Amino acid sequence: MASIPERDWRVFRELRKNALERFCERVLREVGDIAASPEKSWHERYGAVYSLMMREDAALARAFDDASRSRALFQLAAMQARDFLTAEELDRFTPETRQRLGPLPK
Repeated sequence: MASIPERDWRVFRELRKNALERFCERVLREVGDIAASPEKSWHERYGAVYSLMMREDAALARAFDDASRSRALFQLAAMQARDFLTAEELDRFTPETRQRLGPLPK
């Protein structure tokens, strides 16, 4: 896997923190919504929360675990696909890196 330029690596490390916070906030909000769902039994809510956490833990690992320059492009693509980075944040990367990421999701 090709690495990103040093300049983009510095930006990636900075923005990764913001993206991780957004990820966690979204998951925890969804957990709260599930837990507060009165139309489901407590057991059904527990199962739904457990399933969500298993799914999202795998997504978290893909996007955030073992950050390195050689994995940064893959992780950026995972963050971009889940809309964890703003267009303004993505604009901070070099044109080369943005091109390699492809178009922004709609």
